[in-house]
Amino acid sequence: MSFHSEFKDFISQGNVVDLAVGVVIGAAFAKIVDSLVTDVLMPPIGMMIGGVNFEDLKIVLKEATVDAAGKVTEPMVAIGYGMFIQNCIHFIIITLSIFLFIVKPMNKMRLANAKKTDI
Repeated sequence: MSFHSEFKDFISQGNVVDLAVGVVIGAAFAKIVDSLVTDVLMPPIGMMIGGVNFEDLKIVLKEATVDAAGKVTEPMVAIGYGMFIQNCIHFIIITLSIFLFIVKPMNKMRLANAKKTDI
């Protein structure tokens, strides 16, 4: 079997194409969730806790060093826990969405199919 025909057989398998489609849809979905969290959810949450922007929340370990001309010679070193909180919220929304819109319907469909085969 030639490389070309073997590769063609590999690519034409349903699971490879399904995986590629899933990755593309997942990447697009991640952008939607990112916008939902960043632009819709976090501003009101920040407002409720006193107008805090989560992206700015950090623990500064070392301030930036600036020379006499005002040029930064050493950047600030900080732990950005606000971004960590925001990314955790992203993760929770993505996993909840996958569970609600993919896993639950698939489980329901499998259960229905299992009942049909039992009859």
